[in-house]
Amino acid sequence: MGKNLKFSVITSVYKSDVPEYVRTAFESTFNQTLVPDEVVCVADGPIPDELKAVVEEFKTKYPEIMHPVYLEKNGGLGEAMRIASLEAKYEYLARMDSDDICLPDRFEKQMKCFEEDPELSLVGGMITEFDGEPENVIAKRILPLDDAGIKKMMRGRCAVNHVTVIFKKEDLLKSGNYQPFWKQEDHYLWARMMEHGCKFRNIPDIVVNVRSGKDQIARRGGWRFYKSVVRVFWYMYKHNLISFGYFIYICVVRGTVQLLMPNWLRTWIYMKFLRKS
Repeated sequence: MGKNLKFSVITSVYKSDVPEYVRTAFESTFNQTLVPDEVVCVADGPIPDELKAVVEEFKTKYPEIMHPVYLEKNGGLGEAMRIASLEAKYEYLARMDSDDICLPDRFEKQMKCFEEDPELSLVGGMITEFDGEPENVIAKRILPLDDAGIKKMMRGRCAVNHVTVIFKKEDLLKSGNYQPFWKQEDHYLWARMMEHGCKFRNIPDIVVNVRSGKDQIARRGGWRFYKSVVRVFWYMYKHNLISFGYFIYICVVRGTVQLLMPNWLRTWIYMKFLRKS
């Protein structure tokens, strides 16, 4: 890396996380062609001793890099990431989920983008999704690459794979940082970053293999989930990112998929039209 840009990984663990999955995620975070300068891991409320032991294992192994933060109360993903972002020391922040698997050259490829274009605020990448074993890939999520394409798609659905992003910390904070927003912390953040003129980019490479499954897709429905989605698009309308007519259109389409369809049909639509197998 010519300019030697430093970056922190921000992640969180929760009481229900499987220690084995967390260990695999941490191993993939450290076993990189470009090793992070810091890993900030927020324990979102009390966690079992077995899970804490995994965190402390990596703290012992990488004492200069691993930085655990233990919270007394659970505040949700948005709050955990807000705290992690403030705790992080470096100017770039790489998001990582506690049960996903980074590909070995993920950070090298993404950080190179910031060297090539200093105006970038965020760089994401593509994901595969697996069910059970990492080799059992069931889908790919392929998204637009350039700023214009990403922002056009963002008018209707999320155009950045949250678990892949690396931010410029300055731009994350000027957009209000992460905020609690049930199941939509990411899309709400992208909307605020768009409002603040941030520049987006996705690289075409698969950079994270995501622990998923069709049962997770099926849960993307119900009244509470729908209300949270509508709140994001209402914010986008109120802040002149979409028109009122488009807001109504989104409400109707999302309402049909998330409220009226049975789980099996919703899952089929996600897998057929929103994912590549």
